[in-house]
Amino acid sequence: MKRDMELCRKILLAIEELYVDTPIYNLKIEGYSIEQIAYHCKILKDANLISDYKALYGDNHIVNFCVGSLTAEGNNYIDKIRNESVWDKVKDIIREKGIPLTIESIARTLPIVINNILSS
Repeated sequence: MKRDMELCRKILLAIEELYVDTPIYNLKIEGYSIEQIAYHCKILKDANLISDYKALYGDNHIVNFCVGSLTAEGNNYIDKIRNESVWDKVKDIIREKGIPLTIESIARTLPIVINNILSS
């Protein structure tokens, strides 16, 4: 499955909004399948942006999954990409440079965008 950074951002925003004290089961994001959402939650867990990810499979298909809260790193990351204008500028710079849109490339580009905004 191809990584979708738009979906990763939507997941982080949803977790921030929905998480209270217990795991979120079968997080839903409009327009995406359970398989897509679960896969991207795993990516976010591997990147240390969310605290937990667990999945239950049956018959080679995901039956359900749960996610935990944002980590401190996840909170910092989503705070920086929450604003649509900043998010769009980050994606534009990355595309202009011809590099892949990844969690790392976004994190490295954010300071440039933020500095440009603060300088203008």
